[in-house]
Amino acid sequence: MSVGRSREDYLEAILVLKDRIGYVRSVDVARHMKVSKASVCTMLSVLCEAGYVEKLPRAPYTLSLTAEGQRIAEQTYARHCFFRGLLLRAGVDEETADREACELEHAISPESFCLLRLSLEAQPE
Repeated sequence: MSVGRSREDYLEAILVLKDRIGYVRSVDVARHMKVSKASVCTMLSVLCEAGYVEKLPRAPYTLSLTAEGQRIAEQTYARHCFFRGLLLRAGVDEETADREACELEHAISPESFCLLRLSLEAQPE
């Protein structure tokens, strides 16, 4: 079951930033997603209330994914990487592949994604 595109995008951003720089602040999310700090603040409240993100109480007030938030973020990012790789192998330029992978990662059901991935992995190169 999808938690919604916007929520998935924020969770994925937190995951990517944590892996890239080791910690995540709301300002980092705003820069990464190219959205306002106010938008991030609003969404973080939603994500915290839903049990996907925790704001750590010590300065500089970093963010942490809960186990459920981590699970959703990893699934979303895996779909993104899969579609980005597929598009790049097909000859799509990097910027377009990244943008369109972001669209595709949200448009496919988990069941269809699993079947698609399995069918492509089973094909010889």
